Amino acid sequence: MPGKTSPLLEVNQLNTLIHTSRGSLRAIQEVSFNLLPGEILGLVGESGSGKSVTLRSLLRLMPTSAEVSGSVKWQGREISTMKAAELRNIRGGEIAMIFQEPMIALNPVLTVWRQIEESLRAHTDLKRRQRRQRAIALLTQVGIPAPELRLDDYPHQFSGGMRQRVMIAIALAGNPRLLLADEPTTALDVTIQEQILNLLFNLRDQLDMGIIFVTHDLGVVAQLCDRVAVMYAGRIVETAPVEEIFRQPRHPYTQGLIASVPQNGGERQPLLSIEGTPPSLLDLPAGCSFSPRCRYKTDVCLRQLPASEVINPHHQVACHHHANLRLPEGVGNE
Repeated sequence: MPGKTSPLLEVNQLNTLIHTSRGSLRAIQEVSFNLLPGEILGLVGESGSGKSVTLRSLLRLMPTSAEVSGSVKWQGREISTMKAAELRNIRGGEIAMIFQEPMIALNPVLTVWRQIEESLRAHTDLKRRQRRQRAIALLTQVGIPAPELRLDDYPHQFSGGMRQRVMIAIALAGNPRLLLADEPTTALDVTIQEQILNLLFNLRDQLDMGIIFVTHDLGVVAQLCDRVAVMYAGRIVETAPVEEIFRQPRHPYTQGLIASVPQNGGERQPLLSIEGTPPSLLDLPAGCSFSPRCRYKTDVCLRQLPASEVINPHHQVACHHHANLRLPEGVGNE
């Protein structure tokens, strides 16, 4: 866990509104968090909770139908007021992104070399021969065997795990200080997933790089992350260090997510599920968005959106009844 220092990234009241033919969709609302150098923040939640939209909104990568507001400060510089040329230098250079599906993100008609070189040409001053050597070094760094032989291969000639490594190599080409990883292990088998997680962890240690890791897999979060932000219906409902959030989750949704994961040791317990489905972002409830699925809901939950409260300097939660929650059986150690 990194020590006290100035944040790499400061996000304050970030909102993204997507205009569609059916109305305006509130994809993310009032999202705020900081990220320190060398810190790994896990962004977790069900599909449609706003995790991927949050990453894209940070770098203003949303389509023209989207309206993004709020403050995103990168090393003290406000991204929303940057000129296009300055923002292009940051994207892929200072801040890089690994997209969720490498077969879609990689260009199938260009070799791996061409795709790595494109990033090197945009974000470094290396000559062509130097770029070639740098590309080989990047593939070596991410664990691709015989990289000088694989450099001129096409994406379809790589396995799923190797394609994901190529995506990481492209992301590292500009020597970024921050890596945005959008579910990079979702489609991989357990063995390859373990290798990718170890790779990211080692890169963090080697480069002192901050990472925002989007996932719905709490096992990955426990293994990789320093801190966790739980998202539901476009909002962050709980933020805490990873050990604390697993030991003492203070939001009913976080409790439900943890209770749905198999627990090690002890007597076997049936897995619990969260009843119902997330609300439509086109028609959110008036009060707490989780209230239709929450066993703790009262009248105030139906009327009033809960504000984020500070439980301790590192733990925040947005729930009217967080002080009175009971831990489901098998969750936490207390």
